[in-house]
Amino acid sequence: MGLGLLLSGCALFSPPPAHRGSLIEADDYSQLKPGVSTRAEAMDLLGSPTTRATFDDNTWIYISMRTVPAPMDFPSIRSQDVLVLNFDDKGVLRTMRTLNKSDARPTSMAPGATPTPGTSVNILQQILGNVGRYNPLSNMNSTFGGSTGPMGYNNGPGHGGSGNGLP
Repeated sequence: MGLGLLLSGCALFSPPPAHRGSLIEADDYSQLKPGVSTRAEAMDLLGSPTTRATFDDNTWIYISMRTVPAPMDFPSIRSQDVLVLNFDDKGVLRTMRTLNKSDARPTSMAPGATPTPGTSVNILQQILGNVGRYNPLSNMNSTFGGSTGPMGYNNGPGHGGSGNGLP
């Protein structure tokens, strides 16, 4: 009995679900009628869209989800609702679609990595590249700690030299 009370007390400390995105209510978007309603009416009823289609400003997308935090993991999605509104060039609503979590398609990260030139530096290059960069005794009148760098160069950003565009 004590174990049951102890475990039931844990439910009191569980975090509440968090609502994210546009709060989509069926009462609001049911007032929109394809062929009759306009962008202005949609904006008045639903507010500005969460996003618009990438290559089509006439497609408005409203996304709403309810998440619950999970320890040591990403929040789990309890419910997700998506409302897609398509307008014609005159701003009149053509179609209206609603989607939910069951309509989602799972995606994954692409394997491998995209190579970027100039970012692969080995340990020897790191050590030799920093030799002579910082010498606190080289230029005692500098406000930046006296760093002149190798062969007297002092022209990089953050070194207080001529290459620094800050006033």
